[in-house]
Amino acid sequence: MLLAAVAPVGAVESNGEKVLPSPVDPDRREGKVDPERFGGRPADQAFGAFQRGLYMTAYNLALPRAENGDAAAQTLVAEILSRGLGMARNEADAAKWYARAAEQGVPEAQFQYALLLLDGRFVKKDEKEAYVLMQAAAEAGNRLAQFNFAQLLVSREPDGRGLEKAVSYYERAAEAGVPDAEYAMAEIYANGVGGKKADDAAARKWLVRAARQNFDTAQLDLGRWIMAGKGGPKNAAEGFGWLLRAARGGNVAAQNDVAKLYMQGIGVEPDTKAAAAWYMLARRAGLLDPIMEDFLDGLTDDEIKQALETANRLR
Repeated sequence: MLLAAVAPVGAVESNGEKVLPSPVDPDRREGKVDPERFGGRPADQAFGAFQRGLYMTAYNLALPRAENGDAAAQTLVAEILSRGLGMARNEADAAKWYARAAEQGVPEAQFQYALLLLDGRFVKKDEKEAYVLMQAAAEAGNRLAQFNFAQLLVSREPDGRGLEKAVSYYERAAEAGVPDAEYAMAEIYANGVGGKKADDAAARKWLVRAARQNFDTAQLDLGRWIMAGKGGPKNAAEGFGWLLRAARGGNVAAQNDVAKLYMQGIGVEPDTKAAAAWYMLARRAGLLDPIMEDFLDGLTDDEIKQALETANRLR
């Protein structure tokens, strides 16, 4: 967590609570393959095959080079094994290749092996070594390592000093486009912590950047801020639009907000059926809102039936 005063970064809000996520690797979370992952990427047939999605061919071509000590090939082999690209996933073997490449200073391998050391499932857990490797990768410019190293700094010193040390890493990762880090910077400016003065305009700028990358918690916060005119112009229709995007992405708090806005006709034309349907989705996820419960109680059986049908299509 960042601090008691700052919401955990990259969290998903539900019932007003936010939960700290696991170490972040957006590329893996979104199923992407970034060709820049393989420090000093191998300009050879193996990498060409990988780019074309011929993963088994890439593995067979890279393996001999990896065994001969080519760090980029070792990282490529590890990536294929760890993600099960073209073959069964083998994270234990992947860890061995990441370790060998990390020893040669490949930032991506240092980052991935640090995550494995923190996790402790496929290698012996070693938080001290993970810290060293994550810092090395962060200093080398790996944007994901920068964010995760910031998280480590905060967790090691939760009294506020860790956050002050972490801000520069959050900022570097945010400037590099890591949505979790963009949201972290929004929280930092919103709360005026980590050596930064409170600045709603700056916070809103970072919320916009994270929201545009489909970071649902940022979309939720941004929608609320725009509805309230916090940190910039007030625009009910625009705020509703961001809340709706978050709701469609599965954010439970946003689903409840959208339900209320449909009920009240704020930022959107009033729609009883849509209001009930969105609240039903939120309630299925465990969110209970007394106002919306009273609203449902006032609906007819036919309106409830129609709302249920709509809710089932929305999920």
